[in-house]
Amino acid sequence: MTRLISRRALTAGAIALVVFATTGAPARAAAPASSAANLTNPIALQRADPHVFKHTDGFYYFTATVPAYDKIVMRRATTLQGLATAPETTIWTKHASGEMGAHIWAPEIHFIDGKWYVYFSAGSAGDKWKIRMYALESSAANPLTGPWAEKGRITTNWDSWSLDHTTFVNNGTRYLVWAQSNPSGPGGIYLAKMSNPWTITGEQVRLSTPEFAWEKQGFDVNEGPAVLQKNGKVFVTYSASATDANYCLGMLTADATADLTDPGSWTKSTEPVFKSNDATGQYGPGHNSFAVSEDGKSDILVYHDRNYKDITGDPLNDPNRRTRFQKIYWNADGMPNFGIPVADGVTPVRFSSYNFPDRYIRHEGFRAKTQANVTNLADSQFRVVPGLAGTGTVSLESANFPGYYLRHNNFEVWVEKNDGTILFRNDASFTQRAGLADSVDGISFESYNFPGRYIRHYNNLLYVQPVSTTLDRQDATYYAE
Repeated sequence: MTRLISRRALTAGAIALVVFATTGAPARAAAPASSAANLTNPIALQRADPHVFKHTDGFYYFTATVPAYDKIVMRRATTLQGLATAPETTIWTKHASGEMGAHIWAPEIHFIDGKWYVYFSAGSAGDKWKIRMYALESSAANPLTGPWAEKGRITTNWDSWSLDHTTFVNNGTRYLVWAQSNPSGPGGIYLAKMSNPWTITGEQVRLSTPEFAWEKQGFDVNEGPAVLQKNGKVFVTYSASATDANYCLGMLTADATADLTDPGSWTKSTEPVFKSNDATGQYGPGHNSFAVSEDGKSDILVYHDRNYKDITGDPLNDPNRRTRFQKIYWNADGMPNFGIPVADGVTPVRFSSYNFPDRYIRHEGFRAKTQANVTNLADSQFRVVPGLAGTGTVSLESANFPGYYLRHNNFEVWVEKNDGTILFRNDASFTQRAGLADSVDGISFESYNFPGRYIRHYNNLLYVQPVSTTLDRQDATYYAE
C-alpha cells in the first residue's frame, strides 16, 4: 500500500509542504502505559535487599531485610503498588543460639517444583560475621501461613563468608548464583549447577571479582546477584562498593545458549549500569531483584536506596534503605536500560510517536524532539504531574531534571526550569486528551493557554501547533509507555 507523508520545512513566514510517496504502513504503536508506568515510590520504608515474586495464584510476594536483622517478613498483594500497604507477616525468626542466630540478611522467595523456598543469609549467634547461606521450605499454598521447614546450610566448595544467593533455570538446568569470599584468592560472584533447591553440584565458578574503581569505593565488593532472562540473553546484575552512596549496580551478560559455567561466556560491564543521582536525590541504589508488571508486558526493577547522601557511622547501622520499583526499558540492541533512580513519587513514562513508533519524545540541549534509540533513557522520561496552571491540566516534568518541564516558548517546545511565573505555569500546562489519531489508546496534549494547539512533532522537533489534517492529528498523538 502506498501512503503519502508530508515532510515540512519551516521558513521565516510560512510552512512549505513537500509530499513524497513511500510504501508500507507504520508498525502498530506500542500499547498505552500499563501499571508498570503508574507506580509511586517508595514502596516500603526501612526494607533493604528487596525481592518480589509473582506467582500463578495472582499474588505478588515481597520480602526484604529488616533493620534489626532478626527475622524474615513477607507480604503479598495482587498489584505491585498494593505491596506498599499490604499487611506484613513474620514467617521465621532467628535462632537464640548457634547457626542462623544473627544478621538475617537478604531473604528471597521462590516457587520450585510445587514448593516454596526462602533463601537467606545469616551469621551465628556467637559470631554474627560468620555469614553463610540457608534455605527454608514450605508446601503451604500461602507462604505467609507456612509452616516452614529449615533445610539447613547451602554448602559450597569451601567454607567461607557467603551470602545473597538466588536461583534460576536456563535450558532446563537449575543454577545457584551467589557472593562468596575465597580463602585462596579473590572472591566475588559465583555460579554452580544445582541437584535440588538447596544443594549445588559440581564445581563452582567465579563470574566476577571487584576490579574497577567503581567496585572498590569504601570496600571491594561484588554481591547481591539478580538474574534477568530475555532476548536470548542471561543478565546478572550485582551490587558493588560500600553500602552507602557508592553502592551501585554492575552487570554480567551471557548468551542463553552458552555454557554458563564457563567464565569466558560472560561479559562484564565496564561502568555501573545504575548508580546514585544527585538531581533526583537517590543514593546507593543496589541489591536488586526483578519482577514483571500485572499485564506481563513490562519488566520491573526492584531495589533499595536512600534519599540522602551522608551517613554517620557504619552504613549497615543506618536503617533507612527503602524498597523502590521502576520500569526497565530495552535498547534496540536487546540490552536492558535501567536509566537513573527516579525521584520519589509517581514514576515517569516515555511517549512514543503514533506514526513513528520507534521514536520517543526526548530533550537534547533542552530542546524537545522525537528520536529513536534514546540510550540516555532519562532524557526521554517524563513524570505526568498535576498541571502547574491547575484547572484539571497536567504538566510533564523531566525525569533527570526535576523542576524542569516541557513548555512552549514562541510555540517551540523546550524543557525549562519553572521560574514561578504565571506565564511559565500556563505555558507548561496541557489538557490531556484522547489521542487525535487513536482515541482508544493514544494521548494528545492540548495547550492550556492556546486551546486548539497541540504538542506535535515536525521534522522531529516538537511544537505547539493547530491541527487540521490527518497527518497533523497523527503527529500530535502519542502512546505512554
